[in-house]
Amino acid sequence: MRALVNALETGRVHHAFLFTGTRGVGKTTIARILAKSLNCETGMTATPCGACSACREIDEGRFVDLIEVDAASRTKVDDTRELLDNVQYAPTRGRYKVYLIDEVHMLSTHSFNALLKTLEEPPPHVKFLLATTDPQKLPVTVLSRCLQFNLKRFPPGLIFKRLTEIAAAENISAEPEALRLVARAAQGSMRDALSLLDQVIAFGGATLTAVDTRTMLGTLDRSEVFAIIEAVAARDARRVLDCVNQLDERAPEYREVLAELAAVLQKVALLQAVPDLQLDEAEEIEPYQRLASTLTPEDAQLFYQIAIVGRRDLDLAPDARGGFEMVLLRMVAFSVAEPGGDARRASTPTPSARPASVTGAAPATASRAPAAPVAATASASAGVAKVAASDWPAIVAQMNLTGPVSQLAAHCILTNKQGNEVQLALDAEGEMFRRSTLEERLAQALSSHFGEPIKLEIAAAGGVTNTPARMQRAVADDRMQAARASIEADPNIRAMRDMFGVTVQPDSIRPSEP
Repeated sequence: MRALVNALETGRVHHAFLFTGTRGVGKTTIARILAKSLNCETGMTATPCGACSACREIDEGRFVDLIEVDAASRTKVDDTRELLDNVQYAPTRGRYKVYLIDEVHMLSTHSFNALLKTLEEPPPHVKFLLATTDPQKLPVTVLSRCLQFNLKRFPPGLIFKRLTEIAAAENISAEPEALRLVARAAQGSMRDALSLLDQVIAFGGATLTAVDTRTMLGTLDRSEVFAIIEAVAARDARRVLDCVNQLDERAPEYREVLAELAAVLQKVALLQAVPDLQLDEAEEIEPYQRLASTLTPEDAQLFYQIAIVGRRDLDLAPDARGGFEMVLLRMVAFSVAEPGGDARRASTPTPSARPASVTGAAPATASRAPAAPVAATASASAGVAKVAASDWPAIVAQMNLTGPVSQLAAHCILTNKQGNEVQLALDAEGEMFRRSTLEERLAQALSSHFGEPIKLEIAAAGGVTNTPARMQRAVADDRMQAARASIEADPNIRAMRDMFGVTVQPDSIRPSEP
């Protein structure tokens, strides 16, 4: 509001102001303060005294030269003309005659035309203060003659701080979480926050608790959202469904539950990108930090996308709970696709294949590449001091790793295992997976495998040829070549080629599942 302050201090005040913004952000309040600044008996100032008769009468709503109009109830052109008939007369008591028109976008087209004439040639003693929540509905001819100020939503932290001050001033005992719930439910509107606070006080009495506030607002306990995400991250479908059962006892709106899931995942992704990020004061950061360390950044992004797409498609589900469960099970079932395929699967090359399509057909979805052949199983006992380098693919397969940590292991080779020290060499293709969190998870998996605490060292080794990922890719290439040769040799395919002139699309051929 620096422009208003400078205008009042220099005496160069525009004749028309437009205040826009969502409900409850102070549009009308600022307009009344500006009216006091223009008519304060101490002089036109950016800091009205609030004690003179003009300031008091404006606060009490009985200042004769402040004409407040609710455009929502006076939309007709006759009402506007009647209002503007007295514009030409000088103010009775104040320095300026101020017209405060609230929800001005509700005026009819003819009413705007009547108002426009006065805005074009306003008397020097008249100021117009317009307020609206929907400035797009105002004619551009009106917008061009006003100084426009867009009032932003209040952040939840600022609302929480103000509610805390009000509770202390009113001697109301309130749990911080209860005030945080009210601050979030207000959605940026301070007026809504105060109204909700009054309702919570009436509902809960002298002591505001999170339980009563959540019951009154009908909001979801975010601890339940954290529990659902943790169960999904653990890929524990039974625990996920147990969480849904507990949630269903309160008959929630599942669309809003998915919105809460997406909101939590968004903050988790922010903390993963910027670990020292300070969240809003209306949020407790510890649960988000816990999830940020549990989820990989890839899973956080994937779960977020599944949540918002599932929210959009929830109406298509047979019932809301079933649709919600399918969204969660989709999170459990899918993980981010990584190059090199799934290192947990082992298979033997096979020449059998099937043609996915002939000319004109769309390529079939690519199946996952098979895992590397399993070598002799390494001993998992703590007493074995050394393990052969050739045992590494089998060790990787036995650890049942998932996600990026599986790719980190698949792009390494074992260079030494002496006691509880394991040394790995990382292929250049796996550098993207070299992160401290993934190395810690790999060390934990190795500790569980060998039955002793493992000290892991990973060194970059450039082009390593015998990593599980490269072996796995070689096996996949061999199977693909064998599949294509099998298709070319198939007598039915040859007959179709000779009779109809069809061709086989090489990219559409997929090896059959082992």
